[in-house]
Amino acid sequence: MGCGKSVVGVLVAQRTGAPFYDLDLIIESEVGMPISDFFAVHGEAAFRKHEARLLPTVLQPGAVAALGGGAPLDDENWRIITDRAVTVFLDCTFDTIWTRTSGTTNRPLAAGRSREELRALFEARLPRYRQAVYQVTADRSPGALAEEIVQLWSG
Repeated sequence: MGCGKSVVGVLVAQRTGAPFYDLDLIIESEVGMPISDFFAVHGEAAFRKHEARLLPTVLQPGAVAALGGGAPLDDENWRIITDRAVTVFLDCTFDTIWTRTSGTTNRPLAAGRSREELRALFEARLPRYRQAVYQVTADRSPGALAEEIVQLWSG
């Protein structure tokens, strides 16, 4: 979270002419409320069920998809992701993530967490993220990231 998946995904899609899908936005549209509200009312487990069910919808051939940071953590989700897509990990430093997410209320797994709690979540997720086919350093402009991803994708 906070690495720019949605912004960079849109740019990559625009530069390649590919369709873009943001899994979180699709879930919000389906449930009729922001994810933060859905988490508050129904909990993370209910959200993860929606995420798993809709994952194949966004992983279309030739499409660009931004997945929530928790989607790849589930082993079955990861199998689906790696079977259907070329994975790219936007590798941000923790300090960047903290700066972008602390104090926000629209990110349910960051809202109200201390720096140490968010760092623990970040570090727990890294081993799966590092299994991505490509890892790009994300502590720079979205445009530069998109260009690198387009080059990797087309190369």
